[in-house]
Amino acid sequence: MSKHSNHLKVVVLGGGTGLSTLLRGLKKLPVEITAIVTVADDGGSSGRLREDYDIPPPGDVRNVIAALSDVEPLVEAMFQYRFNHSKDLEGHSLGNLMLAALTDITGDFGNAVSEMSRVLNIHGKVLPAANQLVTLHAVYEDGTIVSGESKIPLEDKPIRSVMITPEKVKPLPEALQAIKQADLIVIGPGSLYTSILPNLLVEDIQIALRQSSALKVYMCNLMTQAGETDRYKASHHLQAILNHTGPGLVDVVLAADLDLPASIVSSYSEEYAVPVIVDEEKIRSLGVDIIKRDIAVVRNGSVRHNSEKVALWLVYEAMNYRK
Repeated sequence: MSKHSNHLKVVVLGGGTGLSTLLRGLKKLPVEITAIVTVADDGGSSGRLREDYDIPPPGDVRNVIAALSDVEPLVEAMFQYRFNHSKDLEGHSLGNLMLAALTDITGDFGNAVSEMSRVLNIHGKVLPAANQLVTLHAVYEDGTIVSGESKIPLEDKPIRSVMITPEKVKPLPEALQAIKQADLIVIGPGSLYTSILPNLLVEDIQIALRQSSALKVYMCNLMTQAGETDRYKASHHLQAILNHTGPGLVDVVLAADLDLPASIVSSYSEEYAVPVIVDEEKIRSLGVDIIKRDIAVVRNGSVRHNSEKVALWLVYEAMNYRK
């Protein structure tokens, strides 16, 4: 634990709804949270604002700010409100527009995120993985290349690797400092190729992670994702991370001890998704420990990580971890 604080310092990297779910659990505990959020999105409202204002896409950042906010439910609902009855505004969320406006006012996306975090009184810090435009590219097994985060899953064929341009992306100094001081680093959950790996491809972030003495946990997804991780077992997720970063970025894989009802499995099959098989021996053969826990819950026909159980397990393991 940090010498300068009685609270565990936790860094979480990712994007999408999985990251937001985890953070809603962590913010209830006495920990110092830094969320480093992917900025490779180019679809929907985020993509339009990225193109119109030449700024990093705000969508994932907005969701994380909302997850960590401590404001009245109505204020959070307003921040997340999406316009649906206006030709010009349709598809935009109010929070995305506010972040775009603040970027224009302050002249810097990182400053805009900081100011919005202050206004919404968030628990911890939210930092974009890069303070500039980043484009994600996928190379498929057949050698073809597709550019643009939103287009990558649409090809519906196996992905060999992903890369970002520009190659030399500079992260915020605060992100590197947070990684250096962290007691616990959590990678994921989230879309493997389009939410998790874009953060790890920022060279300075990757170096900082490798040098960190913190417990580094990869939270494996509960279900496969069509167009990204079809037929992937847990070891395939881990192998993809190692292929892009080399060894040293993951100490432990945290997976759900999952036995879903047949009705849930059937409903997910309509989305071409199946439960991720946790092949423990293969993961250990890659030099990484694997722990399965009862950390999933089925609500309204969907399976999700139980944010409270995950947060408690992570904090307990980090407090008892010795490198």
